[in-house]
Amino acid sequence: MSVFESHTREQLRQTYADAWRKQLAHSPLTPLEAMISDVIGAHPEYQAIVSDPAAAIAFEPNVAAGTENPFLHMGLHLAVRDQVSIDRPPGVRELHRALQVRLGGWHRAEHVLMEALGETLWHAQRSGRPFLLRECSGSRVNVLMRRANSWRAPDSRHSSQCPRPSRLGTRWQSAR
Repeated sequence: MSVFESHTREQLRQTYADAWRKQLAHSPLTPLEAMISDVIGAHPEYQAIVSDPAAAIAFEPNVAAGTENPFLHMGLHLAVRDQVSIDRPPGVRELHRALQVRLGGWHRAEHVLMEALGETLWHAQRSGRPFLLRECSGSRVNVLMRRANSWRAPDSRHSSQCPRPSRLGTRWQSAR
């Protein structure tokens, strides 16, 4: 069972806001709050929304206008970090290391893996099949790695230098 499986959308967003508030106040963080705060810290463009719990809870992305869902984006970062930490599917940790070297950092590497995870989830949802984690390490990642060769290594961790899944033009992002 996932840590967040029993959370409503509102509770999950409140968790993000609480973790960020505690980070800014230099209060002690649980390991999960530290991970959430690290992801938020790598995304200055999302910090304003998580700084206001009411705005975070009420946020609705405008899909028609192409507005990205920051909570989906940050949640995919957390999912990828979890996969890498337990090396599941087998080999994802080494793939992440190889992507870090190729792309110049952990954040860009996470974006490639997030793209594969997001597309795999989209396909599972569209087909009505159960989600199989092992599918994330197959041909989709290889295609994304080829695309990654054209990306420049970033000068810093700042997220604006990272290609976002929505900028990669995949079907799953445009259809969500």
